[in-house]
Amino acid sequence: MSEAAVELRGIHKRYGDVVAVETIDMAVQSGEFLTFLGPSGCGKTTTLRMIAGLESPSAGDILIKGRRVNDVPIHKRNLGIVFQNYALFPHRSVYDNVAFGLRYRKCSKDEIRTRVREALRLVQLEAMEERYPAALSGGQQQRVALARAIVINPDLLLLDEPLSALDANLREDMRLELKRIQRETAITTLFITHDQSEALAMSDRIAVMSNGRVEQLDTPQVVYNRPTSRFCANFLGNANVMGGRVVGGEPGAWRVDAGGREWLSASTDTWRQGESVAVIVRAEHFQLDVSSVDGEVGNALQARIETVDYLGMSARYIIRPEQGETLELIHGVHHQPLQAGTWVRVWMPADDVILLPPGDVTALAPNDAARLSPEDATRLPPEDAAVGKGAS
Repeated sequence: MSEAAVELRGIHKRYGDVVAVETIDMAVQSGEFLTFLGPSGCGKTTTLRMIAGLESPSAGDILIKGRRVNDVPIHKRNLGIVFQNYALFPHRSVYDNVAFGLRYRKCSKDEIRTRVREALRLVQLEAMEERYPAALSGGQQQRVALARAIVINPDLLLLDEPLSALDANLREDMRLELKRIQRETAITTLFITHDQSEALAMSDRIAVMSNGRVEQLDTPQVVYNRPTSRFCANFLGNANVMGGRVVGGEPGAWRVDAGGREWLSASTDTWRQGESVAVIVRAEHFQLDVSSVDGEVGNALQARIETVDYLGMSARYIIRPEQGETLELIHGVHHQPLQAGTWVRVWMPADDVILLPPGDVTALAPNDAARLSPEDATRLPPEDAAVGKGAS
């Protein structure tokens, strides 16, 4: 097995009595795109700051390419960093912004020219090398910051919510570009975001964080379809979460009473009859029809639509079954959404009914470290200022 690009061994961070990061153990493989996903205050930025060298862990070790770097300053970690604030030099051209780190490293003019133009090719800005930041759009400025980060051939690329300042359409375009560039360069990348769609679309793996802990670390498909906690289920996608009780069955065919009705679940875990569970059914996994459904279909129920939110390609319905609690359902829309008051038949395969222990993880850390701030720039040597400074 190849050596991990980054290892976190028992990483812990405390600010006085406040625990910001609580014992993280994980490894990131070479060339991987890994996202730390979570709400504000969950510890994701604190974790990135420790990897970058802007914060020291209270306990544990950080290894980059097998070397312990706890006491290694940021400018000796060979990192490319892009923050929310792209921190471009306004008085320097695009070419000179990208070349700055290479000049600090005393590369030859020929090498600088070759590497800068290759970096600009990667970000598709070859024709703009003589422009200044004020003449660039937000998306173009971001590409310059990214080119400046990758031109130094970093061992690790750190991206701290770099898309948050862009409008929705540009943000979607840029996430595709970021992933394309990462695949082309094969640079190990750590991405920080609170946006679930970004994490699902871009990542090889996602580390979902809450309350300073990694709740789940897996591929986007597994994290979304098989959450390991109620927090993960609620934070990614739209989930109906109900308290329930196992009333019978066996692994692969459980019967559970939840939300005022019985559900069939194909969970392969072992449960005891009468045991309390959390029952999770994703709003997106419901099937819907205004006509009748074969009575043999599991988890089928008749319901009345109470409210409708039109979302463009889909609609969000709140439905009230003939018996039991209201449920949220999201369904594709071809022309017009169904109207409130319509009776519908909905059903869900047993494979999509998730059972978890009843405990909940919803609290946020009382204080996460401040986002990478302008003050961080005073701690960065010149070459690191060239790859990006603090943000909001």
